[in-house]
Amino acid sequence: MKIAIDPYMHRHLSLPEICRLTRELGYDYIELSPRADFLQWWTRPRVYPERLHAFKKALKDHDVGLATLQPMYRWSSPYRDEWEMAMDNWKRTIEIAVEMDAPLLISEFGRGGSPERSAADRSGTHTAEACENAFWRSMDVLVPILEREGLTLSVEPHPEDWVEQIDPAVNIIKTINSSAVKCSYIAPHSFYYGDDLAQTIRATQGVLAHARVADTFNHKGSSQLRYIVNPPGSTARVHQHLDMGEGEIDWDVFFRTLHEIGFDGVLSSCVFAWEERAEQSSRFMRQEMQRYIDKYWK
Repeated sequence: MKIAIDPYMHRHLSLPEICRLTRELGYDYIELSPRADFLQWWTRPRVYPERLHAFKKALKDHDVGLATLQPMYRWSSPYRDEWEMAMDNWKRTIEIAVEMDAPLLISEFGRGGSPERSAADRSGTHTAEACENAFWRSMDVLVPILEREGLTLSVEPHPEDWVEQIDPAVNIIKTINSSAVKCSYIAPHSFYYGDDLAQTIRATQGVLAHARVADTFNHKGSSQLRYIVNPPGSTARVHQHLDMGEGEIDWDVFFRTLHEIGFDGVLSSCVFAWEERAEQSSRFMRQEMQRYIDKYWK
């Protein structure tokens, strides 16, 4: 198992400094989420030879691995120009992953096509059907390239994606039927995945390559008023990325079930909430994750 940190809360640091801090915080791997000086959100990667060389050198100098890269492009867009640019950006990202010796790419099914939008958008341009069809077109392009390059793509259903729950997401991944496409399980999204934490984790058995760890509150609650969001009836997908123990996820169930299904992929700390104490939070998460790993894997 690779224990990684998503360094979003430390994004003010340069990539070489991120490598240094990762080692100081006790992590062996980096999960590199989008950042302006590498894989930028939605647009062409900000990557050139000097930057690649400096990043690779820092990884080696600090004995840190690059566990994942997270491209975020509009591969599920029903608009042809957006989709074509997403394919160009994905192809460039795959080249970068090969150069960086980063075997695992992680991403989301794609924003848009949520149930509310599907019902409201009479033009049909952002229905779940249109977004899914664009996604399948993307798979036709990208899966052969991933297979040829020996890379793995792990996809997560995200709140307000055209698929938000774990069961249909796993069905789609299994339908792709490629060893190059796997599933991610994001703990702070678990209350959107389904009603039973253990059941939704078990649904990923055999295709789970990556899991993110952060706490959250159950957005449903017993009264449906756990969160109060204005205006009433808002469909905002509210959730948190908190330190373990600050929300309502049952971590014994989470780690025990991962062990039961034989999970041995990338496990990353993915806390965003506490930038004012980012280093303290990151150290706590590393220790707490290890405590559960020792409990269930050793």
